[in-house]
Amino acid sequence: MVSILPGGVSVLTVHDTSDVAKFKPIIRTSSEEVILAVHWINENRIGFTIKNRRIEFNGNLDEMAADRDGGNLTHLITGNWEHQQEVTGSFIANKLLTADYVFFDVLHDGSDDILLKKYFWNNIDPTPDHARLFRLNTRTRQLRGLEGTQPTSALMWLADNRGVPRVAVSRRKGHCITAHRPALGGEWRELDDSDCIVGNGFTPSFFDGEDTLYVVADHKGYGALFRYDLKAMQRDAEPVVSVPGFDYSGTPVMDYASRRLVGLHLYTDAGTTYWMNPVLKAEQAKIDAMLTATTNTVFCADECLTAPVLLVMAASDRQPTQYIIYHRDSGKMEGLGHAHPEIQASQMGLRDFHRYTARDGRSIPVYVTLPPGKASGPRPAVVLVHGGPAARGAYWEWDDEAQFLATRGYVVIQPEFRGGTGFGAAHFNAGLKQWGMAMQDDLVDAAQWAVKQGWADPKRIGIMGASYGSYATLMGLIQNPQVFRCGVEWAGVTDIDLLFSTTYSDASQEDLKYGMRTLIGDPDNAADAARFRQYSPLQRAAELKQPLLMAHGLEDKRVPLVHATRFYDAVKRSNPHVELITYPNEGHGWRHDATNIAFWQRVEAFLEQNLKQAP
Repeated sequence: MVSILPGGVSVLTVHDTSDVAKFKPIIRTSSEEVILAVHWINENRIGFTIKNRRIEFNGNLDEMAADRDGGNLTHLITGNWEHQQEVTGSFIANKLLTADYVFFDVLHDGSDDILLKKYFWNNIDPTPDHARLFRLNTRTRQLRGLEGTQPTSALMWLADNRGVPRVAVSRRKGHCITAHRPALGGEWRELDDSDCIVGNGFTPSFFDGEDTLYVVADHKGYGALFRYDLKAMQRDAEPVVSVPGFDYSGTPVMDYASRRLVGLHLYTDAGTTYWMNPVLKAEQAKIDAMLTATTNTVFCADECLTAPVLLVMAASDRQPTQYIIYHRDSGKMEGLGHAHPEIQASQMGLRDFHRYTARDGRSIPVYVTLPPGKASGPRPAVVLVHGGPAARGAYWEWDDEAQFLATRGYVVIQPEFRGGTGFGAAHFNAGLKQWGMAMQDDLVDAAQWAVKQGWADPKRIGIMGASYGSYATLMGLIQNPQVFRCGVEWAGVTDIDLLFSTTYSDASQEDLKYGMRTLIGDPDNAADAARFRQYSPLQRAAELKQPLLMAHGLEDKRVPLVHATRFYDAVKRSNPHVELITYPNEGHGWRHDATNIAFWQRVEAFLEQNLKQAP
């Protein structure tokens, strides 16, 4: 279990499930480090990944391993890019590996070995070009290459449930090419080659114990989970799981003792579990009967069918995750810990999933969090816009940003606007090249729908968000001043051209030349370039007259600081109600608790003055 102590120190402990109060400390980090992931290598050995929060790059990950009693602690990979590696012959043996290596998977074979992914760069991109897999002994630090060849352009990999890499996905000129090999050392053969964004191909998901590949592909307009016959090189005619109205999103539950798939954790509007094993299905029902106010996600160890305990993650819209040990023989439950023990569910707002009709008739999903208490009538509201934008923004779960705002008295509206993922191909495709247009209309329509429901005061609606959500915030203030009274943006895109022309961003050439041109538009196309000018906040800064709070990290590589400074300078000429906060040692979003606290205190004061108390 990972615990966060006052001051931001992370502590990893191993608990005895027969008595959860008994535990063994494994490691304690500094306040600038956080334990990102923990993985059991075998019954006696545990691995864990540590991130230095002072460094923005998505890598910079230290990998370590220790025995379950805390002994034989071994540093495997350093996140320090200046570390000098020693090479003996053609192998790196018994040496600390450099930051271009990262943990990939455990092997489930009882050994002390893990699989690592090593990234490689070309001379152009700031992001990795491809990756290869290696096997590492976590005691001796002996590194070995895998048998057979590996596709030279593969960046994404999939291993079977024995930890053997079997599927590789490469990206070349906007196409995603999926290749497979029948066994370690076998020949690779291509399974699929389709456009990464608008293609009709499939996405590999996982292997079951019978060596069956599962993939996600279209079924009646929505992503569904299919079995894929590797011998016939085709997927089944009918899906294993499909949920009308939602794309498949889930993770497998494997019993590694029998090598069988026993269940799937699914995510639709909220989380649920589809159990294939009747024993686990019955135990889920018992747990749900005892924990009636929460969604209860049940996890098991490698031996799902025989393990004496199950781990339950109980959560709801008003309760952050609570971790519980369930004893299968007695039905007894023991609390293990809380994600946020200080949060009281009774003080949180109610959160629900809805759908509203946009102006062109499209059905748009939306989450609404109402302030706690029994107050009725219209209240000040905030449209909270997710980033991406080709992503899903929310689920029915405790949402820290939404609850922060709701507990301050605001109705929080989180539209899953077109162009986002998770709600079918048509919903996603309707957002292609629609920055500032139909995607923006969906946000206005969400605000006006909330007014019609009697929740939102039409004279006191604000808009806020980060990254793409910032772009939408600025365009909302510019294009719809009659709807949005004020705005808050952080880590924000202020000019579409800058996304393509800023040479010190972390965008790859693959993204710049293919993916972004499909999603947003082509700056070399005259019509798209004209649209960029029409729908870029920087080009229309003089039109923004409402109060605006801006914030940006000085180390942001995804959306560099120039976005914030150019827009602030431009809007300040005609709007005295704009403020820019910059945070050193922060990147694309806030990594430090002190920054989060300081920022949200500023947000609270800003909204109090410009929204809640506004006439």
